[in-house]
Amino acid sequence: MPDYHVTPHGDGWAAEKAGASRASSVHDTQAEAVKAARGYLETQGGGELNIHGKDGQIRAKDTIAPGNDPRNIPG
Repeated sequence: MPDYHVTPHGDGWAAEKAGASRASSVHDTQAEAVKAARGYLETQGGGELNIHGKDGQIRAKDTIAPGNDPRNIPG
């Protein structure tokens, strides 16, 4: 299953597939990039969504169904 990262990109935010050489899409806001990355994961059978802050550090993670949630709890 693929992982996607939402990262700062110039003056905007990128939705990037892990290991890809370039962003899948670039957006004006982080929320738009998160929505796009969720859509990519939903159409590709689920996976992990990693949302980075402006400092580049991961600030949130989400499992998109039917991905493997390592915590075994809802949410």
